[in-house]
Amino acid sequence: MRIPRIYQSISLSRGQLIELDGQAAVHLTRVLRLRVGDALCLFNGQGGEFTARLVAVGRRTASIEVGMFSSREVESGLQLVLAQGVSRGERMDYTVQKAVELGVSCIVPLETARTTVNLDGERRAKRLAHWQGVVNAACEQSGRNRVPRVAAMQGLDEWLATVGPAGLKLVLHHRADKSLAGLSPPEGPVSLLIGPEGGLSEAEIDAAIDSGFQPLRLGPRVLRTETAALSALSVLQWLWGDFV
Repeated sequence: MRIPRIYQSISLSRGQLIELDGQAAVHLTRVLRLRVGDALCLFNGQGGEFTARLVAVGRRTASIEVGMFSSREVESGLQLVLAQGVSRGERMDYTVQKAVELGVSCIVPLETARTTVNLDGERRAKRLAHWQGVVNAACEQSGRNRVPRVAAMQGLDEWLATVGPAGLKLVLHHRADKSLAGLSPPEGPVSLLIGPEGGLSEAEIDAAIDSGFQPLRLGPRVLRTETAALSALSVLQWLWGDFV
């Protein structure tokens, strides 16, 4: 039986007793159906993980005892930053979830000219928290012990101004001449820019190129935004990461 992995964004140490309540406790006892004495794994996103066991269960509470630490890591040596034009609903959730499984180190949600999702004020804060929750759950499922960050949602021009000169910078564009097979291995991080459902505008692609991004195509077909992101990340990991 697979041991459940639980993320807790707190300091962890051997012998520590953690009290969970509300949704977290319900998830352990009613969804995962753990019982007192059952084993689980804890991690806090800072690297490594701890053995643990469930020691007490209440109606909506659960107590966990932290055990031994393991320095096990599954992080890729290739640092991948995904700058993703925000897509609608489950498409964005799917992209975020699978990008984490594929090893990204940071996800930057972008507002672009063709972004159709209107997120202002409180709705934006809730959506960012939701996406970070998707990231946390994907780390639990995939065995990652370091939790990628979901950056603040921002405009494309704002983000381009922050991207440094180091590493490889790519913008997907289905009419580009260059493919991944023609690229040299990067020295530093890889920043991957992908538009929303309607793609990036010509002006946005030109702005990215002016900021040092190379236009890149993924074969002769036009891919959906979520397909493009996951295809590119997979090939990058195969070329220079840990898909060996």
